[in-house]
Amino acid sequence: MKPVIIGAGLAGVSAALAMAPRPVILLSPRTLGTECSSAWAQGGIAAAVGADDAVDLHIKDTLSAGAGVCHATSVTHTIQAGASVIERLTQYGVAFDRDTAGQLRLGLEAAHSRKRIVHAGGDRSGAVVMAALVARVLATPSIEVMQETVATEIVVRDGAVQGVFFKHHGVTGYVPTHAVLLATGGASALWQHTTNPHGSWGSGLALAARAGAELADLEYVQFHPTAMDVGRDPMPLASEALRGEGCTLINEAGERFMASYAQGELEPRDIVARAIWQQRQAGHKTYLDARQALGSRFAQRFPAIYALCQAAGIDPVAQPIPVATAAHYHMGGVRADTDGRTSIAGLWACGEVACTGLHGANRLASNSLLEAAACGHRAGEDILGYATQSLPRRRMPKPTVRTSVSDRIQDMRAVMTRDVGVVRDASGLARAIGFMHPHSHVSGHALVGMMVAVAAHNRQESRGAHARTDFAQTLPQPPAQQIWTLDSTNDYVQNLGLHRPSRHMRSL
Repeated sequence: MKPVIIGAGLAGVSAALAMAPRPVILLSPRTLGTECSSAWAQGGIAAAVGADDAVDLHIKDTLSAGAGVCHATSVTHTIQAGASVIERLTQYGVAFDRDTAGQLRLGLEAAHSRKRIVHAGGDRSGAVVMAALVARVLATPSIEVMQETVATEIVVRDGAVQGVFFKHHGVTGYVPTHAVLLATGGASALWQHTTNPHGSWGSGLALAARAGAELADLEYVQFHPTAMDVGRDPMPLASEALRGEGCTLINEAGERFMASYAQGELEPRDIVARAIWQQRQAGHKTYLDARQALGSRFAQRFPAIYALCQAAGIDPVAQPIPVATAAHYHMGGVRADTDGRTSIAGLWACGEVACTGLHGANRLASNSLLEAAACGHRAGEDILGYATQSLPRRRMPKPTVRTSVSDRIQDMRAVMTRDVGVVRDASGLARAIGFMHPHSHVSGHALVGMMVAVAAHNRQESRGAHARTDFAQTLPQPPAQQIWTLDSTNDYVQNLGLHRPSRHMRSL
């Protein structure tokens, strides 16, 4: 039986290529390489490859950004893989940006102590990397690609994976397998203001939770400080690399409101995001000003962002770019070890859908593509050793039937933005839980939203990207990692008394 990879972003295709020439099935919800967060990534890949850099420095920066709750083993394994990731991707055909001497051109981003961001195509790194790997996948005979195919259920019997139900153009199919890798990306499209494709709403988390897997760190959601506030959904991203080049944040009065911070605009993302949120709560408008730092060089240095600005009627050479916070990355996910193994035999997870403890409470910029490439490759190799086992023949199970509540998805997104956003409190989180819970047995969106809100409600402190007004302090000793299953989440809701929400909790 062939292993099945669910998801075809950088993590999924990296795993598929690592398994070659062993046969594998790759399920892609859309045309391969499109509408995935990996392809949208403007920033590059963080790797300690510069002459003045070292793996230990990159590890130190990652641990510092993670606010005391990173898993040291996961951090070490992933950061150590940086140089090999760049080398492997180069062999796959990725043309990284280089200087006239042929050396990698390295950029600086917030909370990094060295220039270590490796770019490809300027601010089109994700698209360039994905184009090369997609071409490699399509040229690899052992990888069976099923495009426009959505996994709907992971079948688990006696504590082990038995197969996957999927839908292709509305028709249900089934693949018997004892090895499944979740590589479905993040959940930030659950929020009304997001930088992610609409498909990145946490489908892998819903699949894993319903299969009985453990999830962890769900409360830690990274809100990007500088999404372009131009009325689009998803919101276009003004990469952190702009601030790395010296661009500043100002309000409508021209005041540089990050000037009083020690690292200015290069503070960790959670700090910059809250500063922007506070400005907007006070009635100010917020902008990213590139006029002095880049000026006429903008279009050459950041061609993709320049094109986005032009499409929105903004000339970044002469005008500041309107920006706001938006849900961008989920540090939590399916609990997995450094090889991607989860709490269920035969189920792996890698990339943004997984929680290995690499990012802690706040992801360090550009560690995401590094994680996807490194952990995807490592999970693929680990699955090869497991996939030699055989399964007894079983009668094909029947898929679980769930009705649709697609008409409530926009309501759910609005609730997540209002009540589970940049800054949170108990009453808002309880309101979100009460809204989501009645729909959670039929809607994956509601299920994931409820689980995130429950984890945030239970985390009674502020740490990294998780900020609460009613528990504003960070505890001296980090509490134990929160590990959740669907059953324990429902028990929590039951204990809150929100399992039968009142009318006001059912509506916005």
